Amino acid sequence: MAIVEVTKPRPHVSLITLNHPARVNALSFDLVEGLYDALAEVKKDNDSWVVVLTGSGKGFCSGLDLTDVGLPPDIEGLPMSRIAIRAMHYMADLVPTMRNIPQPIIAAIHGAAWGGGFCLALGADIRIAARSARFCGAGIVNGLTGTELGISYLLPRLVGASRANEIILTGREVGGEEAERIGLVSRVVDDDAVLAAAYETADGICEWSPHGVAMTKRLLWSSWETGSLQAAIDHENRNQLLVRLTTNNLDEFLKARKEGRKPKYED
Repeated sequence: MAIVEVTKPRPHVSLITLNHPARVNALSFDLVEGLYDALAEVKKDNDSWVVVLTGSGKGFCSGLDLTDVGLPPDIEGLPMSRIAIRAMHYMADLVPTMRNIPQPIIAAIHGAAWGGGFCLALGADIRIAARSARFCGAGIVNGLTGTELGISYLLPRLVGASRANEIILTGREVGGEEAERIGLVSRVVDDDAVLAAAYETADGICEWSPHGVAMTKRLLWSSWETGSLQAAIDHENRNQLLVRLTTNNLDEFLKARKEGRKPKYED
């Protein structure tokens, strides 16, 4: 059985499952390589419009595998100094890779989302938590830093600098209920309903134009890095105009509304 699995549980929805439950889906280099492969697979799948990311067993992802992390690929002949920095980049580039696939990623999180697993959750476009979910920037607890895989950039933008600083510096766990209250996740549900809630959200997104959704995801991420309101509006204007002029989607919406049916967007 693959350490990371890709399945198609429903039309236009791909499920990526971290599948090393004995290690609570810890981030070994083998698992990370499998996740890169899975993301590349769904990126190329034009019939996949939304991705759900989850973990098998009792947790989402327990962070770096401190027992058997292994070695990054393609390091033959390199000195340790170059292997070390390549290993860091290999882990850290996961979140930009999640950002750069066209499909929105919905993280369905239960149990541990610690360290790098916390960061994977932050790299998703939508987060839905089970009541058992536990978020923790575990690096600082391990004697390292609490900042990795983009958490110092992402978490303050989601929950505010004061909350983010406190969560990262203290290394404390944030439960599912608190995560919803502070805006870290959009919903918290019972454990046995977390995948169903993710699928419900995915199905709703699949009713819209895949092209419009992909372009929206791209701009939402870009706007995080935009320096002003006017710059964001300028980008939005061009994005909106591009989809309007290159598709018949708005015409289809108006026709469907007039005919009392759901629109069928063909982009």
